Amino acid sequence: MRLLVLGGTRFVGRAVVQEALARGWDVTAVHRGVSGTPPTGATSLLADRAAPGALRRVLDEGSWDLVVDTWDGAPRVATEAAQLLRGRVQRYGYVSSMSVYAWGSHVDESSPLVTGDAGADGGEYPALKRGAELGVLSAHPDALLARAGLILGPYEDIGRLPWWLQRISRGGRVIAPGRPDRPLQYVDVRDFASWLLSALTHDVVGSVDVASRSGHATTEQLLQACVHATASSAELVWVGEAALQAHGAEPFTQLPCWVPEAGEFAGFLEADTSRAAGTGLVCRPVIDTVTDTWRWIERDGTPPQRPDRDVHGLPATLEQQILASQ
Repeated sequence: MRLLVLGGTRFVGRAVVQEALARGWDVTAVHRGVSGTPPTGATSLLADRAAPGALRRVLDEGSWDLVVDTWDGAPRVATEAAQLLRGRVQRYGYVSSMSVYAWGSHVDESSPLVTGDAGADGGEYPALKRGAELGVLSAHPDALLARAGLILGPYEDIGRLPWWLQRISRGGRVIAPGRPDRPLQYVDVRDFASWLLSALTHDVVGSVDVASRSGHATTEQLLQACVHATASSAELVWVGEAALQAHGAEPFTQLPCWVPEAGEFAGFLEADTSRAAGTGLVCRPVIDTVTDTWRWIERDGTPPQRPDRDVHGLPATLEQQILASQ
């Protein structure tokens, strides 16, 4: 199997390359050369896809069995790549996001979507992803749109699970948000990559919400796994939603992986992901995701903050204020 990955050095793209290499596939990764290199064994091609003609020059007249595009910037760039590869690939996969659904309306793949423009040069993240979807579909109507939920695992460069692991590793009293048995919904990046490649080879088409079932793990299970993985003496201090809100703690960014169960976030971690399960998604235990992420951090250190993402984690002063009130 010949796979072309547009990306291949960061988080999801890296996991896709690693999974394909493990299957014995011939992998080519196109990247800018600014965020490392693809895993050993892949053919590396350097190109800034946003520059006119750059992708055409490095791909020449090549053809592939499968393509996976991980682009999350201007939809125009993903659209141009899809058009360039029309007729040169058998199956096309685009790594999208559940963010493409209209806020507060997401239940499953049939839920209302945000507006997107395939030729746009900018915009908010949901519109960027939706615009790229439309661009891909314009050239490859049978494309697979893998709408990922919260993604965790080794090489995460967003800072969600790495922040929890580092904070808990330091010990002391650590804020644990909400109720302990709050259901979480996420996908390990390696399980995502495995599902994506298998789905492409088995001709899964259209949009699929790719995440575990709601409650695959709970907030307590995630944080206790962090305690176990880091061999920490940290004490988890459970703080209710009302107290967190009163102190202005921001869900999902300052308290990664967690959102309140009521208000504007109602239903946020409760999507129906049965299509992903029905097309082969298997999710590993949370302890495996957490432990392997900590091993990676200990080995390689934490990656630098991405300039295109919010800083995650609770500021120390705010943490102290909340803990003092408990």
